[in-house]
Amino acid sequence: MATIQIDKLLQTVVNQRASDLHLATGQAPVLRMGGHMVRLETKSLEPDDTVSLMKSITPERNQQELQEKGGTDFGFAFGEQARFRVSVFKQRGHVGMVLRRIPTDFLTFEQLGLPPVIRDLIQRPRGLILVTGPTGSGKTTSLASMINWLNDNVDHHIITLEDPIEYYHKHKKCTINQREIGVDVQTFPEALRRALRMDPDVILVGEMRDLDTIAAAITAAETGHVVFGTLHTTGAEGTVNRIIDVFPTNQQEQIRTQLSTAILGILSQALLPKKPKGLVAAYEMLVVTPAIANLIRENKTYRIPSSIQTGRKFGMQLLDDALFNLWKSGLCEEDDIVKKSNNPGELKSKIALAKKGLLQDEEEGDEEEEH
Repeated sequence: MATIQIDKLLQTVVNQRASDLHLATGQAPVLRMGGHMVRLETKSLEPDDTVSLMKSITPERNQQELQEKGGTDFGFAFGEQARFRVSVFKQRGHVGMVLRRIPTDFLTFEQLGLPPVIRDLIQRPRGLILVTGPTGSGKTTSLASMINWLNDNVDHHIITLEDPIEYYHKHKKCTINQREIGVDVQTFPEALRRALRMDPDVILVGEMRDLDTIAAAITAAETGHVVFGTLHTTGAEGTVNRIIDVFPTNQQEQIRTQLSTAILGILSQALLPKKPKGLVAAYEMLVVTPAIANLIRENKTYRIPSSIQTGRKFGMQLLDDALFNLWKSGLCEEDDIVKKSNNPGELKSKIALAKKGLLQDEEEGDEEEEH
């Protein structure tokens, strides 16, 4: 019974292009669509419904982990149509589940609206490229798109370290080895140390959670590999600070120096509801020029935002400017862009000026300063 049900539910997720499916005891299944939670018109789930739904898709070792630790995560394929990342947990003694849909098709840089300079950065012979933003902001999708572009265009060996594996990559021009933390290898730092002996050109580190992983990623980037990493930080300035703050005070100066030479760029993203429906991403892009490397080394990260603003000719942009443009071009509501902003106050006043038609001159002024 339950297997039929889960297939029906997953098919609904795919058909409706929902991003998540929520299963909780005491209510009907819920889909997240375009950011909103939509309850399905079906019966409310009983405790044994959620248990049998869970058992129908959860591998044995994860069921064990659920019993021992109260929660577990895994990925699985729904035929050829989609993959799901599943989080199973206990709440009030009952089983709850959230299934995130991972599309099987890769989007191009143009479809995602990624800053064009990304294409140059990912072809560099070595260095660290960070993709940051809150959970559910599309980091995985952007990274999958970059890996897929490399796979179509260059002959590299790419190793991905993921928890769990989300997008599946086929070998095209590249050889791609995807290692799942907890299945293929125990931890991120361990996986990174091993990866360096596997003759990689590119290493993707699913999450840079702790000091060991961050230190290993910086070292890998310095020793002649391109390393992609993700962090749950907002904005380029916050990302640099977060990396340095992970280290003990007596190591911070050395890490600043290492980071300033290792880092190529930071892409920071936010996902917003798009009018009339769907989602659109806004990006902040920091390209590490010698001047910006200096700011990192000299602990002047507070000057990064203004350097991004004057660095347009290098392909840089501030998140708030990207958000403003989404509003100006009529793609997003004012409320939605202000919510995602790094400086909501400034963005609001900029919109107010734009509505009165007083912005033209300021933008031209910016252009003047650059020359």
